[in-house]
Amino acid sequence: MTDWPILSLVAFLPLAGALFILLLNGTEEAVARNARWAALWTSLVVFVLSLPIWFGFDRSSAEFQFVEHHVWIPGYGIAYHVGVDGISAPFVLLSTFLTPLCIAASWHVEKRVREYMIAFLVLETFMVGTFIALDLVLFYVFFEAVLIPMFLIIGVWGGARRVYSAFKFFLYTLLGSVLMLIAMLAMYWQTETTNIVELFDYDFPRQMQMWLWLAFFASFAVKVPMWPVHTWLPDAHVEAPTAGSVILAGVLLKMGGYGMIRFSLPMFPEASDYFTPLVFALSIVAVIYTSLVALVQEDMKKLIAYSSVAHMGFVTLGLFAGNRQGVEGAMFQMIAHGVVSGALFLCVGVVYDRLHTREIKRYGGLVHRMPVYAAVFMVFTMGAVGLPGTAGFVGEILVLTGTYQASTWAAALAATGVILGAAYMLYLYRRVIFGKLVRDDLKDMLDLDWREKLIFAPLIVATLWLGIQPKPVLDMMGTTIQSVVDRYEATRGTHNHADAKAPTQAQVPVNTAPAEIAR
Repeated sequence: MTDWPILSLVAFLPLAGALFILLLNGTEEAVARNARWAALWTSLVVFVLSLPIWFGFDRSSAEFQFVEHHVWIPGYGIAYHVGVDGISAPFVLLSTFLTPLCIAASWHVEKRVREYMIAFLVLETFMVGTFIALDLVLFYVFFEAVLIPMFLIIGVWGGARRVYSAFKFFLYTLLGSVLMLIAMLAMYWQTETTNIVELFDYDFPRQMQMWLWLAFFASFAVKVPMWPVHTWLPDAHVEAPTAGSVILAGVLLKMGGYGMIRFSLPMFPEASDYFTPLVFALSIVAVIYTSLVALVQEDMKKLIAYSSVAHMGFVTLGLFAGNRQGVEGAMFQMIAHGVVSGALFLCVGVVYDRLHTREIKRYGGLVHRMPVYAAVFMVFTMGAVGLPGTAGFVGEILVLTGTYQASTWAAALAATGVILGAAYMLYLYRRVIFGKLVRDDLKDMLDLDWREKLIFAPLIVATLWLGIQPKPVLDMMGTTIQSVVDRYEATRGTHNHADAKAPTQAQVPVNTAPAEIAR
């Protein structure tokens, strides 16, 4: 199975589906209908093709698997080099899992359906390509190409301020990535290779690490997004169509965290260690400040958007804790947040399709008319809160455990985000679902139909499965993360933080299983 070009099939089959949709002929109604079904079936086939990555993955190895290597630009050492390890494989599976759900959730789109479906399939190719790329140039091409279809999805099919939000999203992320491109060129001039695997073994001089780290950080911090470069996210979420918000929160934000664990920690360990206090400070501000901002929101999408910034603050905390519990918790938090936040945006889309407003005060008492919807919304609200038994709990507890080993104060301050998260999510749920049903337009709202139930069913299963049985996912990423942490510990500088807690081997064994910590 490892001899198959499985990664290329998963990455580029969506382009074949997009080409098929582009060539469709017939009446506008027939083309729209066929485009929907072609996109859905293409994305489902891609998801099925990605399953061998899960079942065929060797969890005992930290090496890249399913590797393909073909010379792309002779003379410069640039190659089409792809592969997955325990860090990238979960994100590939998350991308292929969410895409068909997004397409199914877009069945009501009536404007330029052909182009809409093509944009989503092209976006899937670029998302998967970003996570499987093992060449700097290839990574940068996919990383930046993601902006194009998402820019169109927001700008063409978004809300009233869609053009402003689309350009803000595009410019923020593009400008940050220009510095990363300069850093990549510097790395090539220094090492004469663009092979990411070879770059892991190259020890960059300390001073160079500092500049490279800052350049990469400029790109990844915007993508996460970290405070204070997060302001593009609420606008993008509010104006994007429902499926666009799902992919934006579920996958695109994770590219920043993925970049940090793929490049910053293993390639620039001394710089990562030096800038850890900065990352901790920005992350804690993000967790507390954006949680407080979420509490006062009157738009459901904006509330969930600000909650995403807070949750991603936990991710950056865990990553730069520099230990296995923290890094593994950050990885798990990204996967869990991709599922739960995507589902929450779908929940908002359900009521928006019926009432065409996202104002929280326009709702109330929906449990009387939509009991199934109320139950579904409750599951994902509990997942966002981090209730034990749901996906959100495992990542948060591991992040806080890992952060505590690095800094007591950082862990204590970050823990307030858990309380604030429960406050704004339960406040949202109470105002929308409970209370008296007093508005006439709410009395006519219908509960979930069969299509919506089919969309939510796998998301509910994933939320509960990740919370109750996290071990398979932790096992998949554990060996690779341990190798990253070992390298980080072995090669980072001797810069010590005044607040750092250095646990002894007896206090926290280096190989303590994250599943044990979670329990």
